[in-house]
Amino acid sequence: MDCKAIVDRITQFIREIVEKSKSTGVVLGLSGGVDSAVVAFLCVKALGREKVLANIMPEKGVTPERDVEDALQVAKMLGIKHNVIEISPFVHLFLETLGEDKNAVINLKPRIRMTINYFFANKLQRLVVGTGNKSEIMVGYFTKYGDGAVDFNPIGDLYKTEVFEVAKFLGVPENIIKKKPTAGLYVGQTDEDEIGMSYAELDEILKAIEKGIKMENEKFKRVLSLIRASEHKRKLPPIPSVRDLI
Repeated sequence: MDCKAIVDRITQFIREIVEKSKSTGVVLGLSGGVDSAVVAFLCVKALGREKVLANIMPEKGVTPERDVEDALQVAKMLGIKHNVIEISPFVHLFLETLGEDKNAVINLKPRIRMTINYFFANKLQRLVVGTGNKSEIMVGYFTKYGDGAVDFNPIGDLYKTEVFEVAKFLGVPENIIKKKPTAGLYVGQTDEDEIGMSYAELDEILKAIEKGIKMENEKFKRVLSLIRASEHKRKLPPIPSVRDLI
């Protein structure tokens, strides 16, 4: 893959999106993972560091301290303004008011982070830039109206394994590239454990699906199932047609 050409095209895309919207810059969530690090590097390359704000949003007792340190490393390396906002008080307020629920709270966290990003975007007249890759988008590995709620997504056409290659090209720190990917939703969580396979295996299957190639194995069937089950996440809410009755 031609990393230079990919970076050039994406940075041009970022500039055009921001210019057309007449925004003052972008806001992104910086998790300490490779995806958000790559997006931060791309945004600085496209817009300059003064137009990029990063929100580091750990959860006490859940987010590893190493992730916060890695996020701060990227922010300082790029020279971008950044906030460290601990989300536990927001989570606790919801649970105290609405009651405990394991499934609901997992999706609540990325929705709280999304709200914080949009607060600053509205305050500064900026756009919220997404950090989701093609692998996650295709299988629906994101929270609807949470980390999936963004104004544009620079790496949305890059498979996870390709994001790693772009990260190396951009100079993202090696400790971030080599770290196991995690959404940080609960202690010990990793993306590959939840998906049920490595990103290398997932990307191989997704590329085969895009080419119309079928595989006779359980992992292929699982990926197809994930794509079908998450279809609603990639579409606007359905609307019934009534125009012929008016």
